[in-house]
Amino acid sequence: MTGYTTEEVARLLGLSPAQIRSYTRAGFLSPARGARGNLRFAFQDLVLLKAAKGLLAARIPAAKIRRSLRRLKQQLPRGRALSELRITAEGHRVVARDEAIAWHPESGQLVLDFDVATLAQRAAPLARRRAAAARRVEEDLDAEQWFALGLELEVSEADEARDAYRRALELDPHHADAHVNLGRLLVEADRAEEAETHFRAAVADHPGHATAWFNLGIALEDRRRPNDAVKAYEQAIVADRRLADAYFNLARLYEEAGKKAAALRHLSIYRRLTVDDRQP
Repeated sequence: MTGYTTEEVARLLGLSPAQIRSYTRAGFLSPARGARGNLRFAFQDLVLLKAAKGLLAARIPAAKIRRSLRRLKQQLPRGRALSELRITAEGHRVVARDEAIAWHPESGQLVLDFDVATLAQRAAPLARRRAAAARRVEEDLDAEQWFALGLELEVSEADEARDAYRRALELDPHHADAHVNLGRLLVEADRAEEAETHFRAAVADHPGHATAWFNLGIALEDRRRPNDAVKAYEQAIVADRRLADAYFNLARLYEEAGKKAAALRHLSIYRRLTVDDRQP
């Protein structure tokens, strides 16, 4: 029987058999079973387990690791090996990279391929001091000032940033960008249903808000509504024909739905847009 036994995986990766069994139950591994029912792991399973161990060491919450790796496995097109990827932690997020792109497995949202964690760490003390100063004069702040404070707080204090965006919306319920940013933070906090209401509020007032449509698509994916997510991403493209991330997410959803021609078409547009954006 081919594949690695649980004991061999434990020795190779420095994990306990109990940890390996826990990750197997989480659903992002696909071990076969031997004649006696014992688990046999493929090399791709080892890659995911090694990534899980590294992310735990980076203090990424176990639930986020399981969710990210499970979704990462679903996102990979057929025929592409996990061994081609690097899976790392940046701040509190899981990031996957191949030779061409980097993305958050949880949301499918693409990211710039540079180290933002160091910058966020350096900026955090400044953001905290400004937040404290704002609290002392909070009655004097208008919606735009609360929104600006939320932007600063995102690098270090997600809870405080959400509160700042809510304060902005109390003063201006039609502040589309506050709805979008609050919704994005709610998605990251596993509150996609609540996030959806903010994205829909944004597009109700501003139907051409491409970012709001795109993030609505992400929230709908988290709510396991892929057909509705496709419609949201299509609206994002109507609002902004050069929104490369929307083409990428549509390609992934079409691939998952078995619509290979549509997947290839959207992936081709994504690649063309990202190549064009890199031209001097």
